[in-house]
Amino acid sequence: MINKKSRNETREVRHLRIRKNISGTSATPRLNVFRSNKNIFAQIIDDVNGVTLVSASSIDKELKLTNGGNAEAAKQVGALVAKRALEKGIETVVFDRGGYLYHGRVQALADGAREAGLKF
Repeated sequence: MINKKSRNETREVRHLRIRKNISGTSATPRLNVFRSNKNIFAQIIDDVNGVTLVSASSIDKELKLTNGGNAEAAKQVGALVAKRALEKGIETVVFDRGGYLYHGRVQALADGAREAGLKF
């Protein structure tokens, strides 16, 4: 019998392959994206020190979202994480799509972060 890997397992393999080349430093931290069915999460991470500098998600009370699993919510999360990063003095980041296709909600989050002032 053939055991097929789940989509999430193959995504994790893609993510590890991407992470071999992408690393966040204190000068240019990594903007990581995690997407679930109902919500989307973004973190800005310094991999050298192993510290999360800034985070935002569609669960945050500040956004007051009714549906966290659509592209509009992802765009607002991207703008929120960019706003919080700029408050901490972070202007440039390296984008880590987390093994997901750069399409839909992941692209909307990236566009929202760019429009709010992050450079990547």
